This record gives sequence, C-alpha cells and structure tokens, in this order.
Amino acid sequence: MSESTIRRPEGFLTALFGPKRAEFAAVAWSFVYFFCVLSSYYILRPIREEMAVISGPETIPLLFTGTFVAMLFATAIFGWVASRFPRRTFLPWVYLFFLSNVLAFWVLFASARASDLELVWLGRVFFVWLGVFNLFVVSVFWSFMADIWSREQARRLFGFISAGGSIGALIGSAVPSLYVTDIGYQHLFPISAGLLFVAVLCIHRLRRWVEQEHVDDLAESAASKKPLGGRALDGISHVIRSPYFTAIAIVSIIASLLGTALYIFTAELVGAAIPDSDERVRFFSNINLIQNALTFIGQLFVVRHVVQRFGIGVSLSLLPLASIAGFAFLAVDPVLAVVAFLTIARRALGFAFSKPSTDMLYSVVSVEDKYKAKNFIDTAVYRGGDVFGAWAIDIVRSLFGLGVAGVAWLMVPFAAIWAALAIWLGRDYRRRAAENRAADSSSTP
Repeated sequence: MSESTIRRPEGFLTALFGPKRAEFAAVAWSFVYFFCVLSSYYILRPIREEMAVISGPETIPLLFTGTFVAMLFATAIFGWVASRFPRRTFLPWVYLFFLSNVLAFWVLFASARASDLELVWLGRVFFVWLGVFNLFVVSVFWSFMADIWSREQARRLFGFISAGGSIGALIGSAVPSLYVTDIGYQHLFPISAGLLFVAVLCIHRLRRWVEQEHVDDLAESAASKKPLGGRALDGISHVIRSPYFTAIAIVSIIASLLGTALYIFTAELVGAAIPDSDERVRFFSNINLIQNALTFIGQLFVVRHVVQRFGIGVSLSLLPLASIAGFAFLAVDPVLAVVAFLTIARRALGFAFSKPSTDMLYSVVSVEDKYKAKNFIDTAVYRGGDVFGAWAIDIVRSLFGLGVAGVAWLMVPFAAIWAALAIWLGRDYRRRAAENRAADSSSTP
C-alpha cells in the first residue's frame, strides 16, 4: 500500500472533523470525556425540572437564589483548591466528589419514593445541587481543554470535541425519555454516576498524553505537579479589572436572563398541562432530545467552518440574533408550543455555536485565568444571572401585571445588547491572538 493511500483517509478526517494524526488519540479521549460529562448531566436534568414543578413555579426565584449562594461557596472552595493543588491532582477529585453526591441522591430518592414521602424539600436541595453540578463539571472540562490545546488547535478541534458532548447529551436525554416510566426517575442516578467514573478515566488518559507530548515544557502543562498559585478569589478580581472578562460576564448574565424567562414560562405552562410526574419528566427529556440532536449536527459539521470563515464574533452573535427574533415571535403568540420551540432553538444554537466559541475566547488568556476567571464566570456569574433574571421578572410582573407576551418584549433589547458585545469580543479576541503570536515569535530563538 502506497504512502499516499495511507495518508488519504487521514487527510479526509482532518478536513472533515479537524484533528491531525498526532492528535487523534487525545481528541478521542476528549470526545469520550465530554460525552460522559453531558450524558451524565442530561440523564438527571429532567428530574431537576420536575422538582421545580413540584416546588411550585412561584418558588423558582428562591431556588435560583439558593443555587447562586451555593455556587459562591463552591467557587471560593474551587479557587482555594486550584491555588494549592496541581491540576493533575484536583481535576479527577472534582468528578469523584460529584459522583459520590449522585449516589447519595439515588439512595435518598429511592427511599423517599418507596415510602411515599413528601419530595418538596429533597427536590429543592437536588435542584440547587444540580445547578452547581452541571456548571462545575462542564466548566472544569473546558478549562482543561483550553489548557491542553493551543489557540490554533482550539479553532480546529473544539467544535468536534463539543460534538462528543452533544452525542452524550442526546443519549442522556433519550434514557429518561425511554425508560423513566418503566423504572422510575430515582433509578436514573446510578447510570449517571457510572458515566462520571468513565470521565475520570478519560482525565487520566489525557494527562498521560500531555506528559508524552509536553516533555520539554512539562512544568507549564496540565500535567504539571505545581499548583496554579495566587489567591482563592483571584478569579473575581481578574474579571472586574479586565474589560475582556467583564464583557464575557455581561454576556453570560444576559444569556441567563433570557433563559430564565423561558424557564419560568415553561414551568407555569407544563404544570398546568401535564398532571403526571413521570410524564412531565418525559416531556422535558423530549425537549432535550430534539435540542441535542440539532446541537450535534451544528457542532460536528458547521461551527468549525463558521469560526474559520467568519470569525468568533459572528459565531457568538448567532444566538442573540435568533433570540431577538424568537422573543418577538413569542410576544405575538405566547403559548406552550412556541415556548418549547424557542427553548429548543436557543439551546441548540447556544451549545452548537455560543458555547464552543465562548470557550475559544479563553485560549488567549493565562493558564490561571483559564481556571479561575473562567470558572468564576461559568459558575457564580452565570448563576447570578439566573437570580437577577428570576427576581427581576417576578418584580416586573408583580408591579405591571405583565404576562408572557409583555415579558417577551422586554427581552428583545437585552438580546440586542448581547449581539453587540459578541461582535466586540470577537474583535478583541483577534487582537489578543495577534499579540500572543507576536510574543511567541519574539521568544523563539
């Protein structure tokens, strides 16, 4: 067999999906890693939505507030751990900690449902916990990815790696949709825990790959035995001092505001339309299933080409532009079907384009900021946006008697501000990337 014949499949795979031959193994482990993380989360997500319905739509602002407070404590603890322990040490333990939590909830929910006990307070605790869990495990994943891949690799590979998460989310969404009415949602927890354990194994494989690929600069890589250093709250101060990070934080808050509005509308309308608990879990699973199928197509075949051809700014602006049109349409026809359609469209665009593009923004910042500033924005700031959105919508509706249509019109100008910030971030990313290339060139002997 000729050398050109051997290289042809490799060239085809590189052109279609992005990875080069030397990257295949690490990209595969990254793909499986993200598959397990999002599959684990999406198996549990419909249970969280059901707990919101059981708690009552009127308690959603309080639930988001509790999640935000818990997130502040978790972010401070994570900052302390990251300052004092090497990445190679604390990354697996983040997932093992949450894995043990999942198993504990399995025992509690199984016992409560077997004894026909009231689930309101257990459900509220789980709601808060899952709000911390999903942001932390995803944020830590992308911090690790931004750490082990270069700027050029991130532009080529993050769309494909994101597709691994989308497949995981798709399968994770299908599991409760297919089986929840047969086994009960309490027995979904051990499946989620098993997937988190596989994610830990992927971290170990990727760490070994980094050790092999970065022999000459091991002390600066993700396999370094040195802690990041600094202070536990450096992520907060870095975000406040940097216009770049501040813009990302504002975008995160606006995205949360719009998402929270849809979340409240859905809880109100679904609670009135579907009386059975397991059937409501199935409804939420079906929304996740359709959304993740669309996300997978976008991440695998579209986002890399959009970023490379038009730039990160355009990729970041697709979701806010769609939100402008979507909320205007919802204001005209405020029914459950439109809310469900807009939820699916926004999540698909968000995970297919906005999320991988936002994570690319961190490929031009320091290693410390890839973990601390990013984690603070992805967790505390994002959940702060949930709290702001929930209480702001509740107050506005109480004062002015607005329904779904009125609140939807209020979301349109926020989406427009988001679109403008997305374009600015794309330009500042290019400036930072050029400065980093110039610095790399001047330091090369």
